[in-house]
Amino acid sequence: MGGPGDRRVVAGVSGSLGSLTALHRAAAEARAAGIELRAVLAWEPPGGDIAHRGGSCPAPMAAWRQMACERLLSTLDAAFGSAGPGVSLEPLVVLGKPGKVLLEAADRTDDLLVIGAGARGKLRRAVWPSVARYCVARACCPVLTVPPSPLHHALDAVHRRNVWKRPLDTRELAD
Repeated sequence: MGGPGDRRVVAGVSGSLGSLTALHRAAAEARAAGIELRAVLAWEPPGGDIAHRGGSCPAPMAAWRQMACERLLSTLDAAFGSAGPGVSLEPLVVLGKPGKVLLEAADRTDDLLVIGAGARGKLRRAVWPSVARYCVARACCPVLTVPPSPLHHALDAVHRRNVWKRPLDTRELAD
């Protein structure tokens, strides 16, 4: 077990609203403890890793990695702007499945892994495996799962209304 200088807060970042909420919470936890914040974005090539094992062309892989780096930087900018998170920040982009990448990034017992709780509907859980559940079941460190913000639910409701072409009464958003 490392000393206090070895502690980190590791945040899973995907660019979604849920990951922005988790990133803000991770930054607050890091500031409160006076420790480093590690923002981690995991990426996979389109079609998954299997499609590229037999001799992947380096040019597309480099382009996809660059896109992942740009997504992380734009997410950090959206979350903190030019002011930054107020703590030492280590951005990290890693090729791999999100759950495994996050557990490798938060590999110390003193780390704190902060991730968005993700979708809660039965259909979404069946289609997209939960990274949060994977990490909670396998992490060697504490894991903080952050529920979506109330704004996320309001935006989902507006989106559903738009998809079904239903009129929107803006007074409903103020509730």
